[in-house]
Amino acid sequence: MGVGPHAQLKKKVLHMINRRELLQRAIPSSGEMLPVISFAPRSLGGAAMSSQPADVAAIKAVLNTFLDNGGKFVDVMHGGPAGEQSARAAAAELGIQNKLFSTTPLTGAPPAPGGPPKADPAALRVAMEEKFTTFKLSKIELVMVGSGADMPTYLGVLRELKKQGRVRYIGVHHLAFPPGASMPAFGPLESVMRNEQVDFVATDYSVGDRRVEETILPLALERKIAFMSYFSFDRGRIFKRIGTTPLPAWAAEFDAKTWAQFCLKYVLSHPAVVVARAGTTNTAHVLDNIGGGIGRLPNEAMRRRMAELVDSLPATPPGPLKAVELSAAILDRYVGEYTTPAGAIVTFRREGTTLFVKLPGSNPEVPLGARSEIRFGDPQARVFEFHVDGQGKVTGALMEQGAQPLKLLRK
Repeated sequence: MGVGPHAQLKKKVLHMINRRELLQRAIPSSGEMLPVISFAPRSLGGAAMSSQPADVAAIKAVLNTFLDNGGKFVDVMHGGPAGEQSARAAAAELGIQNKLFSTTPLTGAPPAPGGPPKADPAALRVAMEEKFTTFKLSKIELVMVGSGADMPTYLGVLRELKKQGRVRYIGVHHLAFPPGASMPAFGPLESVMRNEQVDFVATDYSVGDRRVEETILPLALERKIAFMSYFSFDRGRIFKRIGTTPLPAWAAEFDAKTWAQFCLKYVLSHPAVVVARAGTTNTAHVLDNIGGGIGRLPNEAMRRRMAELVDSLPATPPGPLKAVELSAAILDRYVGEYTTPAGAIVTFRREGTTLFVKLPGSNPEVPLGARSEIRFGDPQARVFEFHVDGQGKVTGALMEQGAQPLKLLRK
């Protein structure tokens, strides 16, 4: 026997009455309130991170559930161009694009020909105009720039667009180097935060990787910068460490019903965190993640207890920072020789489904792990981000290595 329209309406109203609201935090630079859980379409699988469009129908289902349960913030930082295109297409088909707060990365500007190793502001403006045109946008909520970029040039262009009302917020993102790496974990991010006026910063933060608590989070509070956590589940390692360990009964004291909520509530309980990023292919997991931003959060004493519990779990080796499987066709785009500003040659080649890099001098050739369609990491914690123009042509790359990133120009 079917359920009549009045019964359906009553059920929906009861659901709305009983449902507790998703917590919101203010962006320090403006006071605008945002729900604390973000959706990341990059987690919808390999297709979202390849040159092929992701499953728009799947994204539509997840976005519907996300929005219906209080979500708003959609971060596409590590999904590559196809990931962003699919997420925006899904939102447009649902007619909800104006209800979301979405990010976009600004990359793909090589150094000006014949000039110093600086970004070309004209190329950056072209890259932004392509986004406005491609996605039929009059304004973009948040534009994110890599921490190793030429900040004066990148931020100068974005500040112009912000004054024009075409960009609302400016942010800087960074992928933390692993523990034990020769580079500082957060590279130039701290310097950028101290010396530049930005609205957002984003980097790794989880109960399993708390290094950001030492300097970056206190600095975000001091400088009134919104912090977004990347990899709130420690790049998935936390679940491997948990295994079959049951959720402790005392997690109920801060309304955590699952390990995912346990992890998200730890991150969100720090006052500097405005939003925690979490992605999934499953609408049930969306609801689980949303639950991490509903109800009570742990206090400082409970945070210490949570950290001690996680520290007592079996350790897992960090392993390569490889989160994406890319096709040989995509990897072949990057194969070839690139020149440094001093004229040295950096060579990339493909073997099977792995990209290798050979740096100048006596440096051995090493494999690269794909972090997204355009970003790769090597065993020495160097990060290579390839620049791709609007026609899909690779024009150069940026090698992030400490505070002085190196621009590479395609030969």
